[in-house]
Amino acid sequence: MADFFGVEDLDKMDYDKIGLMVGIEIHQQLDTKEKLFCRCPTIQRDVEESNFEFFRYLRAKKSEMGEEDRAAREEVLRSKRFIYKFYDTTCLVEADEEPPSEINREAIRIAVLIARMLNMKLVDEVHVMRKIVIDGSNTTGFQRTALIAYDGSFEVNGKRIGISTICVEEEACRKIEEGEDYVVYSLDRLGIPLIEIGTEPDIKNPRDAIEAARKLGMILRSTGMVKRGLGTIRQDVNISIRAGARVEIKGVQSLEILDKIVEYEVLRQLNLLKIRDELKKRDIGIQEIQDRVYDVTDLFKNTKSKILRKANFIGAVLLKGFSGLVGVEIQPGRRLGTEFSDIAKNFGLGGIFHTDELPAYGISAEEVEELKRKLNSNDDDAIILAAGNKDRVERALLRICERARICLSEVPEETRKANEDGTTSYLRPLPGAARMYPETDVSPVVIDEDLMDLEIPELIDERAKRYEEMGLAKDLAYIIADSPYTDIFEEYAKDLQPSLVARVIYLAPSELKKDGFKIENLRKEHFTFTLDLVKGGKIAKEGVYEVLKVFCERPGATKEEVLEAMHAGGVEAEKSLEEFIEKLLIEKKDFIAEKGEKSFKPLMGVVMKEFRGKVDGKLIADLLQKKIREFIGL
Repeated sequence: MADFFGVEDLDKMDYDKIGLMVGIEIHQQLDTKEKLFCRCPTIQRDVEESNFEFFRYLRAKKSEMGEEDRAAREEVLRSKRFIYKFYDTTCLVEADEEPPSEINREAIRIAVLIARMLNMKLVDEVHVMRKIVIDGSNTTGFQRTALIAYDGSFEVNGKRIGISTICVEEEACRKIEEGEDYVVYSLDRLGIPLIEIGTEPDIKNPRDAIEAARKLGMILRSTGMVKRGLGTIRQDVNISIRAGARVEIKGVQSLEILDKIVEYEVLRQLNLLKIRDELKKRDIGIQEIQDRVYDVTDLFKNTKSKILRKANFIGAVLLKGFSGLVGVEIQPGRRLGTEFSDIAKNFGLGGIFHTDELPAYGISAEEVEELKRKLNSNDDDAIILAAGNKDRVERALLRICERARICLSEVPEETRKANEDGTTSYLRPLPGAARMYPETDVSPVVIDEDLMDLEIPELIDERAKRYEEMGLAKDLAYIIADSPYTDIFEEYAKDLQPSLVARVIYLAPSELKKDGFKIENLRKEHFTFTLDLVKGGKIAKEGVYEVLKVFCERPGATKEEVLEAMHAGGVEAEKSLEEFIEKLLIEKKDFIAEKGEKSFKPLMGVVMKEFRGKVDGKLIADLLQKKIREFIGL
């Protein structure tokens, strides 16, 4: 048996020696008013608000050269029904019942700006292409995409990272639910303008992958023209090693696990190469993995396995020479058998059983022996079992046989899904060039001066350094520089202390959130209103919390209502303050007797923790000092 890599080996990994190459694709939604090919708003809806739905089956089309994309072919074999939720903010373009309108020029303008920030060469004309995608995420069976610029670069840790292309494309549908033979999608997200930035494979280690993605994200946010929030940006990562293959990992939502994803993919490919070498030692040929699915339903009619006992059909395939290899761990918590199971799940099945893990799960040793006799299997072989709909079981098992044959020669090129722990799951074969063809319903757009009139903005990193020089702590300076309220900060920091402005737009809302208030109700005008009150001397800085608290509870409150609530709250808070101090002094009488007036500072900290933002700090200090002096008889 071959020695396989473990997680502990990653610390010793020589990435230069194994020829690691990483490229990143950033997909970022643009903050435009309208979608890319219709005039619908770019807002997300509650699924319950859907007032209509329809369904489709999608089929693959051959390219103009008569070729069929391998990823599209596998999607057809899965035979899924796609159900789409329609809203009063979606239209017939999203439903593919009406041709697209001209491409959104606002989206092109933003993409051109980003291309200029990355020193890229702009195309003369923007031509829209169709990219076959038949997983249901587009009602048309393809995604519209347009090249904007090429050949740019940026720096990470003193190293040049090339940018190959920038494209504008339409965002896909939002997946709501999935079953054995259906998927439910929401049309609200379909067609939102999306920018795709693809780097060259110039990243050579996992840490630089994180830094490259972070910097690209920072550049995009610096424009102030991209959407914020969960799901508005995602990273796809292309990873390869010298003896392995290019693998695309989709949907990396968190930068914190990007290095783990790279490390674990390297680990997976190295272990697959070990499996290949072991199979060569065992002298297993491609012809020995036959496309034959055995019907073994009758063998398990009395089984104690609940899954197999209730199945209409149980199929099995024989993998010659795979004994002991299907159960080998190739990523933390994932085995070669898990890779096979991913395939079965993509065909709508619950997973697989394999003889490296049997007897178990209610399957007895006697049933395993009978299964081996049925398939004429010896101790060097492995058997894969799957149960469910006969057609789906047979398709899944034949695809697993195809995957097993690939194990004999190479690491397969494929598309995988990022998991939360940094491991990945199989999605589909890597698409080829056969899935791209021209879009004939959308006219080209000339890149003219009108599309290059946006001013290149100050980068967030540079802005944060400037705010730090204004007196903000380093972390707070970056948070404010990266917030949607930098324009408020810039305007009010001219007349007020920068730290006070930062308190209004970030620190006070953070405190309110901890206290259970709905800070999602706070809007830009609430912050400017609060700052105007401070600037006009209507409230002290400690009153900021109370003003924003009113807006959290009543977003539509008027100026008069806020000031009235502030007054009522202030009177009540001052009364509570006096009661709190008197109670505190009784509790701390021994401490006060020992320290006398020096007890003021520690006790002030206790009182401020309770009343910060509710009562003016000077009033608290004066009252506490007075009460301490009375308490000790001065």
